[in-house]
Amino acid sequence: MSDTPTPEPRATRPEPAPPRKPVLVFDDPLDQQSSDDTDRGWGERPPADSAADLARFLDEKPPHHL
Repeated sequence: MSDTPTPEPRATRPEPAPPRKPVLVFDDPLDQQSSDDTDRGWGERPPADSAADLARFLDEKPPHHL
């Protein structure tokens, strides 16, 4: 017999689980709340004073409204 050590068996990893198939949901989508129902709408700003509104209006006014 030889003095060379016998190789140890490799540890085998478990097989990864197969990917899950998408689940069909037959609920009424209008019964669920959407992000449009909860987030702030377009152009909504926190209330500001009238001087800030005037400054914003003058800054954002198109050139043909001078």
